[in-house]
Amino acid sequence: MKPEDTIDFHIRWAWLKIAKMYNRMGSGFGLSQSMGLVLLSIDPKEGTPSTSLGPMMGMESTSLSRTLKTMQDRGMIKRGKDVQDKRVMRIFLTKEGARLRSMASRTVVEFNEKILNQISPTKLKHFKEVIETIEQQTIKEA
Repeated sequence: MKPEDTIDFHIRWAWLKIAKMYNRMGSGFGLSQSMGLVLLSIDPKEGTPSTSLGPMMGMESTSLSRTLKTMQDRGMIKRGKDVQDKRVMRIFLTKEGARLRSMASRTVVEFNEKILNQISPTKLKHFKEVIETIEQQTIKEA
């Protein structure tokens, strides 16, 4: 079997192309694809517990820690203790982070609109069913 005959080849290939596109688009603003994803994952009003970001994004804690440190150094985020539970560290957007989050959100929405304008609702439904099947299989194998 050739690599291009496997399902995971196409998923990996598509995601690498998408990540490369987002990296290229964000580079002019000092953002990487992973930074954009972090910005989109932070609740803009309440902040987000740092421990929930990794699982939410599918990122390893070491990569996430490095990304958060860079983002904090660049003034995109700030850290603060949870009001109810002082043991919990929350990640909040700064004014700059909120501005960049808005740009990242627009970029994702525009990309999705371009794709959705090219495929039918039926094809989208089938795509989601296939992805859900793959996801369920990976859960069984883990």
